[in-house]
Amino acid sequence: MEDGKMGNVATVRAVLAILQWWGFNVTVIIINKWIFQKLEFKFPLTVSCVHFICSSIGAYIAIKVLKVKPLIEVAPEDRWKRIFPMSFVFCINIVLGNISLRYIPVSFMQTIKSFTPATTVILQWLVWRKYFEWRIWASLIPIVGGILLTSVTELSFNMFGFCAAMVGCLATSTKTILAESLLHGYKFDSINTVYYMAPFATMILSIPAIVLEGSGVINWLYTYESTVPALVIIITSGVLAFCLNFSIFYVIHSTTAVTFNVAGNLKVAVAVLISWMIFRNPISAMNAVGCGITLVGCTFYGYVRHLISQQATSPSPRTPRSRLEMLPLVCEKQEKI
Repeated sequence: MEDGKMGNVATVRAVLAILQWWGFNVTVIIINKWIFQKLEFKFPLTVSCVHFICSSIGAYIAIKVLKVKPLIEVAPEDRWKRIFPMSFVFCINIVLGNISLRYIPVSFMQTIKSFTPATTVILQWLVWRKYFEWRIWASLIPIVGGILLTSVTELSFNMFGFCAAMVGCLATSTKTILAESLLHGYKFDSINTVYYMAPFATMILSIPAIVLEGSGVINWLYTYESTVPALVIIITSGVLAFCLNFSIFYVIHSTTAVTFNVAGNLKVAVAVLISWMIFRNPISAMNAVGCGITLVGCTFYGYVRHLISQQATSPSPRTPRSRLEMLPLVCEKQEKI
């Protein structure tokens, strides 16, 4: 009886964790799209900078004031040798995501982001010469095929937005791979990661944002009618961006690896549906099929990874090459930022 109650509590906790993660994630995406499209604030660098500033402040309050998580001490030289390169790629990833949101619909952008597992495996194979068994490669076929079908049938296709989203996938994969090598020895959680990386990202992005978008932002402040409510929405998007990182930490520690993977792909479907209901961007039947194939492929990829990791941890007399070399560097429950 006691075990049953504990199991029910764990299930409820996992469901609530997933729901609040979905809520923050979808809300951030929709608000960012709203900022670019409805508020006519077409400055993705500035929006990204606001997110980094809010995340820096939020992480400082969470660790130093509220003491939600203990601070992981990092040597000063490691901050520049290890954290700074990751912050640079982290910055590129966020900026490209916001740039793509400006030019393409949320549904298309989210589908392209699902291409990240494929770019991670390909990068590791080409650059790091990692070996992957055939099941990993087979699981990438529906992902690649779904992306191709979605791109060909996208009614609101924009080449610049498409390229920004694709390069963003490469940046996400690079950040994941760098995290595995550069942060070796440091067991970062998502809050500590933001605590160290967000200030660096703010420093990296502030000058380009001022130089490239400063005059446009000033002109928008003078010409836009409802400036104060618009600024509240922009700052709110930054606060929610930090809350999203905190929610990821919660959901990772409340679910299993398979549940996390499936929930992540369902989250994309929820974001696509809600964005269509709000912005009414045209979606053809074949485009929806392509998106569905991609999400099924991502789920299959996560399942294959889980099976291989289970085999890697179980003792076996036969171990071709290294089991570790057969696994992507993406963690089973990678904390995304």
